Amino acid sequence: KVSESVREKAWKTYESLSAGEGAPAYNKKKKETWGVCIFIVAVDLDEMTFTFTELLKSISISVCTFFQFLKEVDVNMDTVSTKVDSTVSRLKKKYDVLLALYHKFERTCGLIYLEQPSSEISSELSSVLALKKSWITFLLAKGKMLQVEDDLVISFQLLLCVLDYFIKLSPPAILKEPYKSAVSAVTVNGSARTPRRGQNRNTRTSKQSDTDTKVIEVLCKEHDCNLDEVKNLYFTSFIPFLNSIGVGASNGLPEVEVLSKQYDELYLNNKDIDARLFLDHDETLQPDVTACSQLKRTPLKNNPNEELNPIHPQTPVRAAMSNIQQLIMILNSATDTPSDILITYFNNCTVNPKDSILKRVESLEHIFKKKFAEAVGQGCAEIGSQRYKLGVRLYYRVMESMLKSEEERLSVQNFSKLLNDNIFHTSLLACAVEVVMATYGRNASQSDGTSAETDLSFPWILNVFDLKAFDFYKVIESFIKAEPSLTREMIKHLQHCEHQILESLAWQSGSPLFELIKQSKERESQAEQPEPPSALNLPLQHNHTAADLYLSPVRSPKNKASGPSVNASPADGQPAGTSQTQKPPKSTSLSLFYKKVYLLAYLRLHTLFFRLLSEHPDLEPLIWTLFQHTLQNEYELMRDRHLDQIMMCSMYGICKVKNVDLRFKIIVSAYKELPNANQETFKRVLIREEQYDSIIVFYNLVFMQKLKINILQYASNRPPTLSPIPHIPRSPYQFPNSPRRVPAGNNIYISPLKSPYKFSDGFQSPTKMTPRSRILVSIGESFGNAEKFQKINQMLCSSECQLKRSAEGSAAPKPLKRLRFDIEGQDEGDGSKHLPQESKFQQKLAEMTSTRTRMQKQKLNDGNDTSATEEK
Repeated sequence: KVSESVREKAWKTYESLSAGEGAPAYNKKKKETWGVCIFIVAVDLDEMTFTFTELLKSISISVCTFFQFLKEVDVNMDTVSTKVDSTVSRLKKKYDVLLALYHKFERTCGLIYLEQPSSEISSELSSVLALKKSWITFLLAKGKMLQVEDDLVISFQLLLCVLDYFIKLSPPAILKEPYKSAVSAVTVNGSARTPRRGQNRNTRTSKQSDTDTKVIEVLCKEHDCNLDEVKNLYFTSFIPFLNSIGVGASNGLPEVEVLSKQYDELYLNNKDIDARLFLDHDETLQPDVTACSQLKRTPLKNNPNEELNPIHPQTPVRAAMSNIQQLIMILNSATDTPSDILITYFNNCTVNPKDSILKRVESLEHIFKKKFAEAVGQGCAEIGSQRYKLGVRLYYRVMESMLKSEEERLSVQNFSKLLNDNIFHTSLLACAVEVVMATYGRNASQSDGTSAETDLSFPWILNVFDLKAFDFYKVIESFIKAEPSLTREMIKHLQHCEHQILESLAWQSGSPLFELIKQSKERESQAEQPEPPSALNLPLQHNHTAADLYLSPVRSPKNKASGPSVNASPADGQPAGTSQTQKPPKSTSLSLFYKKVYLLAYLRLHTLFFRLLSEHPDLEPLIWTLFQHTLQNEYELMRDRHLDQIMMCSMYGICKVKNVDLRFKIIVSAYKELPNANQETFKRVLIREEQYDSIIVFYNLVFMQKLKINILQYASNRPPTLSPIPHIPRSPYQFPNSPRRVPAGNNIYISPLKSPYKFSDGFQSPTKMTPRSRILVSIGESFGNAEKFQKINQMLCSSECQLKRSAEGSAAPKPLKRLRFDIEGQDEGDGSKHLPQESKFQQKLAEMTSTRTRMQKQKLNDGNDTSATEEK
């Protein structure tokens, strides 16, 4: 099936691998190497005359092993192109979603169908056949309805629609409870259906399937899935799909052959994975734990001896549903329109912004709905509308919280200038919608809970709202501080969005950033810097809010005592309207932006440096000085480029001039292992207008030419003055993860709930807890009766411990590595350590003895204090 042109070029690639580095490994895997070469070339030449599954079958390799081997083959940057990387990324996402959904499908069908129903049931209606038909119908529906390969949530909701359809067409005799009762309840005369597929029964069922929702309600409740969203998908998209393929309910159960034939057309057209093979547990589709680490499905045990009652990890689908339900429950109390408090703020404005706000929300809804349908599928426009409305609720909720904070901070109630700022509102709404989209957009391969790249991932929302990344960045930190109910995953996601802006998005042509830098340069003189190096070692912690960043208020020396008026603040980078001639005001947003860029840049550099040059510690300050100088004085090199590209070039340049042997290939190999790395960063770098090449070419033709004189100074006896290392603060986005000590001297620590949630049982209640995950109140003896627990509750209530994030590092309690009581007045957070010569057993024994003694003393004291406590 391989064309001659592909065969010839693939052979050249094969020969170069067999003769280059790592040749023995490739020669041992000749067939696999040959298959990978064919795939690489076929994708590059757009000549995929075979499917991906056919290739895997030919070389007897699994999906995961193939991806891993392809990564190993790409030792040189020119072996695998960015086009191939993109194709592989799409295949990975599709496989991850299909694998997660099939596992969920198998488990769910085990709860729905009897394995061996009574003999009177026809073989054509067996649970095995129903399972097969359901899965193929789902694959067909997913392929025809959805344009995105990796949308786990919509795909799962669609799977529930398919299951609902087949359950209602199945005789109750092959169903388990509660599905049997749900199906029996909708029969016209209440009697069990006969296994025959007569036209009368089918006609009756078709009417029921269009109107009855009992089965879908059971399915949604079992899987913590939002019923309204699934019903919407069922009636607006799934029913039309059934009619489009000629398999309406009135025709009875569809034949496997008919379904397979239609799926074949889809599969052969896409040239990718034959997902029907999941039904056969085909080796090519089985996950390889070593090759696909992101598909781990077992928890890492804290204690190897702990075997009893482990907490089962959440599956990707369950985790996604939990996150969505948590978001919906938070927003249930929010409104679709501005609250009375917001209306009061609007009325206090010199120019009432209410009408413009409502008009903006409405117009952006139409745009969002249209773009969502274009990206996901035309039948999914209403799904987009539902998500947008959730975003609007969050937008109003956060806006109200922000204004309350501003009122407390500035003692003003007139926010006319801020609330009439179009960019502020668009950014705030975009951030709210992004939180919703990221919650729904959880990818099946995520293991750390953060949102993975999807077709609808950030910066998709910026393109939809026609918003500049630099403007969006201004709202992120204030948004996080204003919404205390944001989950750890969402905080990490918004931080990731900020990093994307800092590293590349804000540096794209057309960004307001360049104009701000230009104004900053002109403000003092050509020697003025966007952010002086001396400020790098100052703490990043600040009190700037979104209002400061969008309006950039200026505190002149004379007026420092009085708080700035949000009304009178000049626009960012614009001269203040005063009678006296003065310099344009310094941009708060630019100053903070550069501080954050420097911090991110140094942390990235430090990580890469530690991996490559730990034996040459004297080089790090030199590399950082060159790196920082480039960002500060040669910032045009960042236009349409990436922060990490400048970092790698700075590292290579200093090593070259200092005669340290460090090749670009080694730098790139180490960089590829960093969590934030992207293949395109070093494979596709802008050289000149619309011309791209590898990072080596960029260094030789652009970076070195621009900075040659500066780089050579590092070889002289009078090198440039070293830039100070940026102050590394505690992240303002830190979410409490370690146990925290309750103040007022109580020997009690509070740890965040880590068990999976089951929202049908109430907000954030654990589904399963083990003896180890419960609160341990004593060591070696019973703690006592219920009154003691009541006393703990009183102690907790009386203390002023606030269980919420704190942006100020000084206010945060010291984190503890594990939950434990004080030992002789000290704990791990206080820095107390055992002597190194003590064994772990001795340490543990000492801890237990000390704790027992303290608890016995406490018990005596408690007995003496009981009467006094009751009197109080």
